[in-house]
Amino acid sequence: MFTVNRIVKVAKVARITRAAFAVAALVLLPVAHAQFKQAGAFGEDEDFIALRDAARKADAEKTDQIASRLSNYAIDSYVNYYRLKVRLKTASETEIRRFLTRYEGSAIADRLRNDWLLELGRTRDWARFDEQYPQFALDDDTQLKCYALMSRIEKRQQVAADARTLLVVPKDYGSACVALLTALAETGQFDENDLWEQIRLAAEVNNLALARQLTALVDLTMVEKVAIAVNQPALTVAYGPGTGRAAHEAYLIALGRLAKTSPEQAARTLSGNGAALTQQEQAQAWAQVALPASLSLAPEALSYWRRSNGARLSLEGYQWRARAALRAGDWTQVAAAIDAMPAKLRDDATWVYWSARALKAQGQNETAQKMFASIADQTNFYGQLAMEETGRKITIPASAAKTAPDEVAAVAMNAGLRRALKFFQMNLRFEGTREWNWELRKMSERQHLAAAEFARQNNVLDRMVNTSDRTKTEVDFEQRFPAPFRDIMRVNTQRLGIDMAWVYGLIRQESRFLMDARSHVGASGLMQIMPATAKWVANKIGFGDFAPGRVNDIDTNILLGTNYLNIVLSDLDGSQALATAAYNAGPGRPRAWRATLPGAVEGAIFAETIPFSETRGYVKNVLSNATYYAALFDGQPQSLKARLGTVAPK
Repeated sequence: MFTVNRIVKVAKVARITRAAFAVAALVLLPVAHAQFKQAGAFGEDEDFIALRDAARKADAEKTDQIASRLSNYAIDSYVNYYRLKVRLKTASETEIRRFLTRYEGSAIADRLRNDWLLELGRTRDWARFDEQYPQFALDDDTQLKCYALMSRIEKRQQVAADARTLLVVPKDYGSACVALLTALAETGQFDENDLWEQIRLAAEVNNLALARQLTALVDLTMVEKVAIAVNQPALTVAYGPGTGRAAHEAYLIALGRLAKTSPEQAARTLSGNGAALTQQEQAQAWAQVALPASLSLAPEALSYWRRSNGARLSLEGYQWRARAALRAGDWTQVAAAIDAMPAKLRDDATWVYWSARALKAQGQNETAQKMFASIADQTNFYGQLAMEETGRKITIPASAAKTAPDEVAAVAMNAGLRRALKFFQMNLRFEGTREWNWELRKMSERQHLAAAEFARQNNVLDRMVNTSDRTKTEVDFEQRFPAPFRDIMRVNTQRLGIDMAWVYGLIRQESRFLMDARSHVGASGLMQIMPATAKWVANKIGFGDFAPGRVNDIDTNILLGTNYLNIVLSDLDGSQALATAAYNAGPGRPRAWRATLPGAVEGAIFAETIPFSETRGYVKNVLSNATYYAALFDGQPQSLKARLGTVAPK
């Protein structure tokens, strides 16, 4: 039987090089894995999964019991992590530091530091927090960023500007950011304007608990009135603006809530009562009405935005002001809306492209061309469209030199990537992806390409795609845009007469070629088919022996998925933009969305103004992918604009 130890012994006896050993291991380890599995040696994996689940439930006793059975487990760092995490509040500082030292530089050590920092922030242990926070490598936790600002407040530092930049998405706040807001209010760093802006943000995303907490910081007598404005907006609107700043703010919140169901009613009410508000409050009130109107694709939305000049907007508000102008074809308003955005939004490729389009429409072609050129090297939807604006079609860049076996062998020795593969084998994708991405942080572009090839050799195609996607100068589009199961796909697409590049573009977005991928709503397989959809399509095409358990079978999944795509494509006038939206959001929604258009618009405008953020990103990514696949398959320059076509009301 081949074992890891035997492989090592063979390598020592033969005195082979490290690279050659790694190549041999790539061949022999899968054999060893299969033999261990056959012998029942992988029962420990089941214990490990149970350990993780017990730790997630904070069951310290069960966690300790299971961990004691895994004293020699292959991934001991995670066993020790779960054991420590469940009692982090009572563990000694010495024990925590010992773990961090033992596993220094690993993903799981950074994860524990994240956990410890949350506890240090909760207990206001600023001395240890300030020592540990600079060592937190990922720095991707909004709660910790809020605690870091609180620590600075304790040192009497001014943090209001940083807080305004950070506190823009209430769903990410958690208790730490609420505590930060309290500290900002108590120290006078946030005034009434700041706090009411936060209350409006909370109401905008239906977070009543946060709205109540923040209202208490401004005016305790208004807590219930704000709650009524959120839950029973028609009642507050019927009562009118009342008198005083707090009453006016509650009225503004109620207008925004009412506009979610009836923008027209909210606008009529505001037109009748606006005189009771200050000029600034009127602008804010129109913004409160304009955002829900934009999200419902109401044709009046742009006129509401025009009356909101000077209002403080959410990130969504800034973008939907521009989108409403795009739908209306008002390039002057598009330019004004983008100019008003915060720099971070304005510099995104999306708004660089549309700003350039607005300049071009207004005759400023030279400036527009410079802006198009600034993003035309980006391999995304707007990079592709910008490239076409510079007069070039979309082609596949020259490929980097293929990775040599010794490059892949060197990457194969990486302990973190090997841990990731172990997790993927156990279907622990979250843990595996964390380990994989952690190691990529330290790698060069050549090493990224080698890691992508290593992923391909181990049939982890999603990691191949995501890893190869990171490179800027050394690119390999065959890694980025794989086309497995080509024979099956060709048979199905040719029979139906649909574009194979489009289908692959959709699969790349849907499942990243994970055959057993399953979404949170129950969609399955390469083409992420919902059970009800699979059954409906099977009946429609006469697939008599279909059973739900077959949906993950490659042939069945591609058969059903391509047929469903063909059905929605035919139903939506052959528009790939509409059919792609239908595949993600259901066919009824794109019909409703295009029905609200004032006239025919280019497909890019339709895609950018889809009101569901998931579907909006989905459509752009799928059609961008499809354009590259077409360039790979046909070997000819392609046009994303042509693929998008135009979308007209019907």
